Amino acid sequence: MNIAITKMSSKGQIVIPAEMREDIEEGEKLIIIKSDQHMILKKATALDKQLEEDLLFAKRTEEAWKKYDNGEFESIPADDFLKELEKC
Repeated sequence: MNIAITKMSSKGQIVIPAEMREDIEEGEKLIIIKSDQHMILKKATALDKQLEEDLLFAKRTEEAWKKYDNGEFESIPADDFLKELEKC
């Protein structure tokens, strides 16, 4: 495992130290996943199907909680809810 220290500029830019970017090409897309105090940087080309689905699920869940917190939800009977789930 390699460890390096960098800092963020006033424009929000972060330099990836040279020894950490040896296999990253100019213009290559990177994904940043943030959770509380942790960040994960990953090549977009390295995404596998499961991670892509997990990220989509996390985004949809976050959006649902925001709607719930704002009172933008409806209560439906359990049977109707299960029918809606089967449509997905």
